[in-house]
Amino acid sequence: MQESKKKIRVVGVSRGNEFSPNHVGNDAAIFMETAEELRKRGCEVELFPEKEFVSQCVQSDFVFDMARDRATVSRLKEMEDEGTLVINSGYGIDNCVRRPMTELLVANGVPHPESFIIPTDGSFTPEVLPCWIKRGDSHAMVKEDVVYVECKEEAEVVMSDFRRRGIPVAVVNEHLVGDLVKFYGVQGTDFFYAFYPTEQSHSKFGLEAINGEARGFPFNVGMLEKYASRAAEILNVPVYGGDCVVSAAGEIRIIDFNDWPSFARCRKEAAPKIAECIYNRIISKLNSK
Repeated sequence: MQESKKKIRVVGVSRGNEFSPNHVGNDAAIFMETAEELRKRGCEVELFPEKEFVSQCVQSDFVFDMARDRATVSRLKEMEDEGTLVINSGYGIDNCVRRPMTELLVANGVPHPESFIIPTDGSFTPEVLPCWIKRGDSHAMVKEDVVYVECKEEAEVVMSDFRRRGIPVAVVNEHLVGDLVKFYGVQGTDFFYAFYPTEQSHSKFGLEAINGEARGFPFNVGMLEKYASRAAEILNVPVYGGDCVVSAAGEIRIIDFNDWPSFARCRKEAAPKIAECIYNRIISKLNSK
């Protein structure tokens, strides 16, 4: 009797709740649905909370993750260096921290607001108001990590708060006037989804209200997908999402980019595509041996 084909073992690492502000349920849902889609493809899937993944020294040739904890990301990078396939890469997760994300997108010509990186131990110096001041050393975890200001006095208050909270560096983005558009994508598949968050009441901290209701300025969705795919390649995050602002003239500029967002408005469509991306990369690696 012929022995049945051995299943591919894949380890999944979920995101700690503290890294899912106002989206704990949504982040958990896309993670679990992706795991189920991988099982449908014949994979043996074992899931771990990110802290347990580190404490138990889990080993695997193939890992998919929504990790954010520093120890977890460091462990993922070690595993990658030893040959493990990790999606999203620990290096990619680090690239999506505000400062390196800004530096990489600007350096590689991805349309982006005028931006400045400044230490918080001094005064606010950029001549760009109104603007957004964002913590540069991590992803946003609380509302106070991303603040809109209209004058230098407000900016100094934010800088003081960053200093008080031990945040060493800030990223300053000019405020762009236009429609805020949110997008999700999965590299290596045909999945790309864009929408107006204000029309669908989709928000993490309520900051979308600053740009107001979408006016429906015409823009080239194919061009947005091209910019987003380019950013995903640069940042090394095949499962991604982000935000852009579309001007009245249709100009698109990306203002934020995230490793593995919640896909909350398109989860049923996205989960099979994320699994497809992971599975195809696994098969490609197995075939290359």
